[in-house]
This record gives sequence, structure tokens and C-alpha cells, in this order.
Amino acid sequence: MKFIKISVFFLSLLIVASCTKDDQKIDFTLLQLNDVYEIAPIQGGEFGGMARVETVHQDLLKENKNTLLVMAGDFLNPSLLGTLKVDGERLRGKQMVSVMNAMNFDLVAFGNHEFDVPQKDLQKRLNESNFPWISANVKEKTETGTTFFHKEIKGEKVPLTPSFIKEFSDTDGTKIKIGFISVCIPSNPKEYVVYEDMYAQAKAAYEDLKDSVDVVFGLTHVKIAQDKKIALLLPELPLIMGGHEHTSRSVSVGNTVITKADANAKTVYVHRISYDKKTKKARIVSELKAINSKIKTDVKVGAIVAQWQKVLKVKIKEIVSNPTAVIYTAKTPLDGRDTPIRSVQTNLGKIITQSMSFAFDNQVDCALVNGGSIRIDDALEGAITAVDIFRVLPYGGAILKVKISGNLLKRVLDYGLLAAGTGAYLQRFQAEKIGSNWYIKNKPLDLNKTYDVAFSEYLLKGFDIPFLSEKNSNVLSVYHPKSTEFGFDIRRAVVSYLTSETKKSVPN
Repeated sequence: MKFIKISVFFLSLLIVASCTKDDQKIDFTLLQLNDVYEIAPIQGGEFGGMARVETVHQDLLKENKNTLLVMAGDFLNPSLLGTLKVDGERLRGKQMVSVMNAMNFDLVAFGNHEFDVPQKDLQKRLNESNFPWISANVKEKTETGTTFFHKEIKGEKVPLTPSFIKEFSDTDGTKIKIGFISVCIPSNPKEYVVYEDMYAQAKAAYEDLKDSVDVVFGLTHVKIAQDKKIALLLPELPLIMGGHEHTSRSVSVGNTVITKADANAKTVYVHRISYDKKTKKARIVSELKAINSKIKTDVKVGAIVAQWQKVLKVKIKEIVSNPTAVIYTAKTPLDGRDTPIRSVQTNLGKIITQSMSFAFDNQVDCALVNGGSIRIDDALEGAITAVDIFRVLPYGGAILKVKISGNLLKRVLDYGLLAAGTGAYLQRFQAEKIGSNWYIKNKPLDLNKTYDVAFSEYLLKGFDIPFLSEKNSNVLSVYHPKSTEFGFDIRRAVVSYLTSETKKSVPN
């Protein structure tokens, strides 16, 4: 009997051992966000919210401890909260880093809007962050050349890297190393930033990384067309998690899947991946998950978000005396969603440009603003406050009254129309294309005439429309408004215009 018991015991050990033998297969999860500018829910609290994302994150960790939370670029800027001053300094993404630290982000990629902030502020955000940053083609310009950006830790400069490695293991002893590479679109030129060729650097980063890991993934911030080229260049990548476009999509190029979630965490991508080390194949099941009011708020992250929202409520009063007062009631939703505002003329775009004309007592022929300046990614409905307008236009900036030739005006209008789908698309007032001709104030555009045009200050810097700047000989004069005038800040102009419209509609 004793012999039988011992035999059964050893047989049990053999069975357990066989069950826990390394099967060379492992499951892990990647939770992808991209282009997140607001820490709190948007669209009346219905969508988004980083505290809701954290609830999803924690649920995934319970499902599989091998879960990574990643951001495919664009999170430091723009946001209304980021423009506010606390202790004499603008936040410029400090609130976002604070929340992301609490969420224990595992990896982020640089997006072009990270470079909206001055170099010293970007360095502060890098130093404050507890998570790694990667980009193969973005470098910091120095007096002696270029180098990777860095974090300052205990007085020492620790360079960032073009790639990232993470090791996973599971209960049967299977281990795996996964790698990530990243590149960023060169759409935001700054004196302190150098954008190297994205394709050459993506290739170089992959070649340097591939022999150190089992599988490599992309975490990019470029246009979908550029992601497709990267997929063709590096067909071994099973998944490219991208950003920049603001609208969700999933596209396959060969064996590579490219995914992008909706901006402001309205959705996230959950990638459940099973990797077989024998076949070196990754089976990926991707789920686009809506982040909405049905998802509970994580208590810890929710408390941090609430603290920052309290700062917003206090500090906004330094800019607008009565920020929560209703200035306008929109019976028809004012469309500021990213895709329409960058593709077609919307009613919100018309109100903004009409406000620009209003700022100059309507003494202009037309008014133009780039759709990329409008960052609410929402439709405003019902009671609208000054805070709503500041969220719509977080960059602010002056409105300029510019005399330009009809020939240049046509080039500008044509360029804006052809830029549909991008931030360079122009929202317009009193400029309309009928058939093949442009009309200004209901009259055909005259190439030989001089026009007075209200431009957003950003547009005249040549970032979106390269040939439109004060250096162009067809820009005949530029009037920069004084601080006492509505045109000094486009947001104040919109608030003033909507307030005046509301007063007109109130019976005496």
C-alpha cells in the first residue's frame, strides 16, 4: 500500500510537470491610445476620460498580467488646461503626465504636437514622466550636432532610445521578448528639433532590434499612407499601432495590421496577442473598445483628474470673467468634430470665421482659419459657455487683417480645398466655390484686385500653407490688433460675437 501511494505521488508530480512544461506559446495584451488631449470626458461627459481608460486597463491586467498600456503620440498639447498658468508657468502637458504616471503607462511615442511646447517645458515633462519615450527619427538639436532627447534623473542625463524591449513570462515558464520601434511625422518644425528620414530610421531601428527580441511591433505617429509604406518596408512587423489621424481605423498591408483609435480616448484598441516561438507567428485579435459613460471611473485616477479640473475652474476666471455663463444657445449642434472640420465647411467653422470678421467691424472681404486650429472634436449643442469656446480654440492667437492680391487669395483658397482631410483645410466666411470659380462676398474673385482678409495668426506663419507668410510679395500689408481689441485673441472674438448674436435675439 505504501509503494502504491508513493507511485501515485510521483505520477502526480510527472503530470504537473508535464502540464507546466514550456510550450513555446505565450499570450499578452497591448492597450493602445493615441492623440489624447483631454484628461476628462468630452461631449457632455459621454465619451473619453482617462479615469475610464484606467478601469479598462485594470480589467485587462486582471485578465492577463502581461498587459502593456501604450500611447502612439500627441498628448502634451493642445488642451485648454495646458494653456493655463499655475505658479507662474503654463501647464503645457503637466496635467497629462501627472495622470499618465498614475495610470502606469508602459511606453509612449513622440507625436508632432509634443513639440508645440517650448524646449524647456518639454524637458520638464520628460523629467516628470515615469514612463519610457521612443522615436527613431526625432532628435534634439545641440550646439555640436544632434542627439536623442533625454531625461534628467538625479542630475544625470539619461538618453532616450529609438526602441524599447519588454520581457514577458507565463505560468508554464515560456518567456518572450517583444520590441517596439517608433517614428514621428515631420509636420511641426521647431528650432530645437531635427526630423530625420522616417523610413531610413525605422529600418535602422528594426535592424538593430530584431536579433534581440522574438517579435517587433510599431508604435508610430505618422499618416496612414506613411504607415502603409513602413509596413511594406518592414513586412515582419505583425502590428503597427499608430496615431495622428484622430479617427479609428484598421488596415492590413500584407501580413501587417495597422490600427488607430479615435482621438481623446473616445475609443481604445485592445490587442490580444498569442505568439508561438516555434513558428515565430503572432495571432492578433484586435478590439476597438468605446470609452463612454457606461464604464466606471477608476477611483485613484479619477481623483487626480478631478484635482486638475478644479484648477481649470479657478484659473479660467483669470482669462474670462464669467466663464460658465451661457453666451449662446445652439439649437442645431455646432459641428467641431475632427473629420468634418478638416474636410468640409461646418456651421462651427462659419461662426468662428464670421467672428473674425466681426472683430474688424465686418470691414473685411472674407475670413479664413485652418481647421487644425479647432480642437474640440465634439459637436456643441444647447447652452454654450465661454469655457466651451476656449476648448474649441485652445491655441488662441490673434486675428490679422491682411491686404493680399486676388491671385494669392485664389492660391490660398485652392490649397485649402485640396487639403481636405488635414489640418490645413480652410474654414471660410464670405468665400465660396461655385462650380470652378471662387466667389468673395457673392462676387467672382478678381485676380487683379486687392482684398482685405482676416486670417488667424497661425495661418500667416506658413506652417499649413507654405507660401502664405508676410515674406510673400503678394502680402501687401498686415494689421496686428492691439491687446484692447477683439482681434487680439480669436477666442474672445468668438465669445463677443456669440454674445452679440444672443442679444439680438432677445426681444426688447
